[in-house]
Amino acid sequence: MKVKLVAYTPNPEIVCAAAAQTSVKEGSLEKIFEEMTLEKARKIIRNVVGLGHVSIVEHASFTFAVEDVSRSLTHQLVRHRMASYTQQSQRYVKLNAASDWFVVPHTFKTAEQKEKFKERMAEITKWYDEAVAEGIPAEDARFYLPNAAKTAITVTMNARELLHFFGLRCCARAQWEIKELADMMLAEAKKVAPVIFENAGPNCVQVGYCPEGAKKPAECDIAAIRKAYKGE
Repeated sequence: MKVKLVAYTPNPEIVCAAAAQTSVKEGSLEKIFEEMTLEKARKIIRNVVGLGHVSIVEHASFTFAVEDVSRSLTHQLVRHRMASYTQQSQRYVKLNAASDWFVVPHTFKTAEQKEKFKERMAEITKWYDEAVAEGIPAEDARFYLPNAAKTAITVTMNARELLHFFGLRCCARAQWEIKELADMMLAEAKKVAPVIFENAGPNCVQVGYCPEGAKKPAECDIAAIRKAYKGE
């Protein structure tokens, strides 16, 4: 899996903090933005978001390039509808049988399980190539392809939706592949907006208990999770 933050709102924390000041300050909005420093911005964000006014971070958006993930993952990802997506098309991009074109789930742990999975993917490759060779359009030959097929997708979310996404998908109960994606996206976002995302992570990081119903410590060690995401 490859995840790269390829674009984002310039000075995202300054933009969000200045936007927050719009509601409480008189005078020129242009001046509010011009006079906003990073130190002041981070203080404002911590205060305003801490009071529950998360809408201010909607003014910052982040675009990620995601590669070598399965279509099983992207089927989950696009359920987060407050976002924009552009995905590699199986209609126009043909499967390259010579490539590592599928994701092997982590739960296939033994050598025997992995080998059996790869053998079955190889058989699917033959069916696909045979259909294309017979003149079947790639858009129809793809009907043979499984959820394991690799894809690439460009994802754009504002910071508020990212916080929501991280709350659900960084959770230990999330499916392993989308959790891995969420953790990598969070690491990228923190590089450019560390205060906006300083409390980001699974929902238990914010509320101090598991809203998914896990019984500590049998299923989730919340203290360890909080330490991992917040350094506590």
